[in-house]
Amino acid sequence: MGILKSLFGGNEQKEVKSNVNWISLNSMDQIDSIKEQSKSETILIFKHSTRCGISRMVIKQFEKKFTDDLKDLKVYYLDLLNYRSISDEVGYAFQVRHESPQLLIIKNGIAVANASHYDITTIDLM
Repeated sequence: MGILKSLFGGNEQKEVKSNVNWISLNSMDQIDSIKEQSKSETILIFKHSTRCGISRMVIKQFEKKFTDDLKDLKVYYLDLLNYRSISDEVGYAFQVRHESPQLLIIKNGIAVANASHYDITTIDLM
């Protein structure tokens, strides 16, 4: 068994460390809090569909982009399937049409940028 494992490799998964400071967005009250926090620091909202293959791929690539320089950046994670009403309110509050997956960059209480699908991975977060 050992020789086959060395030839073909095992099924072991390597744990990938993420520098993303994920914060669950699961309450309408958090939207006002995000607006307030964004007056002193940049806040990100990542809208994710857990059933979408594109969304799964994009979130993995997004996490890989986070270097040590970005690890203190606050990123709110919004599960679209469980919190669709919050997603609708995010779109209304920040005047951004809903897409999935989607990244919103919030500064001074407004969305200064947003991207969806693979365009998320091209945004320069620095």
